[in-house]
Amino acid sequence: MIYGYSKLDDAAVKTVQDLEKKMGVTIVAFTGQDVKTADLSEADMKQVQETEAKLGVTLVAVTA
Repeated sequence: MIYGYSKLDDAAVKTVQDLEKKMGVTIVAFTGQDVKTADLSEADMKQVQETEAKLGVTLVAVTA
């Protein structure tokens, strides 16, 4: 499962903002998405890792 930022309607945003104010913290909403990770060769995995290091991000190869 991969998580990305949730798309919240105005009511949900207000609910989260109220909770943030009450707790004194910032809250980030994420939503899970089921995906199947791709089976990569060792060479392909190395290329992904090198690209991650170059860009400073995490990459996940998935099948369509």
